[in-house]
Amino acid sequence: MTETPAPNEAGLRSARELETHVGWLESITGTALGVLSVASGIYTYLGVSSLLDESGALSVFAAIAYSVAVSVGIFVFWSYLMRLMPAVRTRQARMGLLGAMGLGSLAIVAMSSWLNAAALAGSAAVEQHLARTVQDYQQSLERAHEVTLSAQALGRDVARTRQSFEDLSEQEAAGSLSGLAGRGAVFRVLRQKSEELAALERLIASQDVPVAEAFAEGNAILSRMRALTVERGPVEARSVAFSEAAVELQGRITQLRQLSVAPLVDRAAADLAASVVLPELDGATEATRSDQAATITSVLDVLAARAATLERAAEEVLAEAPGTEVTYTPISSADAVILYARNFVPSWAGAIAIDLLPAVLVLILMVTQAAIRQGREGRRVEDSLTLAELRAAVTALREVEETMPQAEPQGEPKIGPHPAGKVKPFTPQSGSGA
Repeated sequence: MTETPAPNEAGLRSARELETHVGWLESITGTALGVLSVASGIYTYLGVSSLLDESGALSVFAAIAYSVAVSVGIFVFWSYLMRLMPAVRTRQARMGLLGAMGLGSLAIVAMSSWLNAAALAGSAAVEQHLARTVQDYQQSLERAHEVTLSAQALGRDVARTRQSFEDLSEQEAAGSLSGLAGRGAVFRVLRQKSEELAALERLIASQDVPVAEAFAEGNAILSRMRALTVERGPVEARSVAFSEAAVELQGRITQLRQLSVAPLVDRAAADLAASVVLPELDGATEATRSDQAATITSVLDVLAARAATLERAAEEVLAEAPGTEVTYTPISSADAVILYARNFVPSWAGAIAIDLLPAVLVLILMVTQAAIRQGREGRRVEDSLTLAELRAAVTALREVEETMPQAEPQGEPKIGPHPAGKVKPFTPQSGSGA
């Protein structure tokens, strides 16, 4: 039967096994850490290059210098922690190094990770910014068109008011209002206001074609801007064309707002009742002229009421929100990645992981070294020697003995080898003293 090792013996064997694994892993840890540092430096170089405006040799050298500094800093930082963190034993020292690791990790994210994210998803983030801007411009264009169409709808109110005055004038011509048939003073007042409203109605109707053309041109520009967001090629060149289209589109939106006739209708409604040219009463008798004056007064009251209604309709259109003012601002890939970080979580995770992955290795080494120390706890040094270490110790001891000079004591006979070549073993006599 196989004997079950004691708990201390099992812990010692586990510690030796872990030490063997750690020794093998340390042979590849430096290479792996160097590869991670170089990869982070490359992406950092790409991110820095996107931030520099110039493309000369000095800019390239500056980007290379920054990326090399980042790579060296990452390699040295994690090398320090991999060596020192597992070796400390006190809680205070561990908390101090953990705090240093957290502070260093924040520094790495600040100087490298966001640039890595810009290199990984910079172009996509800029395209996201372009697409979001297109949506904002589309909403602004549609809102401006909607408000302008609401103002155009005031033409129906103007037409209804004009028609009412024309009907009243026809009634006056037939003698139904003042009692005098013909085209006298009352008829001329009614015709005067109906002609003013007819001119305003024609002006509103003339705006239909420019409004439709401005809206169609705005939609055509929007289609071109949408194509630029998904078009192949460098995003910087597309951003320049996008900016030009945005300026042109903003001009169409402004044109739509200026085509709104609501302010004109509002002023016309205010002047409708205030600017009345009263004709000379042409009745033959005083009673007739009195009837004409009373009829004109009634017509003015009706005119004021219709003007107030038309003015309220125009003010309702003016009170409508014109839409958000949109201005396209070109943005760098690094700024776009930060602005739309929620849309690029995988890229951010990869950019941070490539820099902070060694932190996991540090924690693994901490746990492993703690297990090794626990397995060796309470054992003497000679108990923990392996066979190879024991052989090495014996060999070293023999070498030391061979190099040490052997002093011979004076006055004592030298003991030579037995003539027969063998030494007779000493056998103690019974009864003799020890």
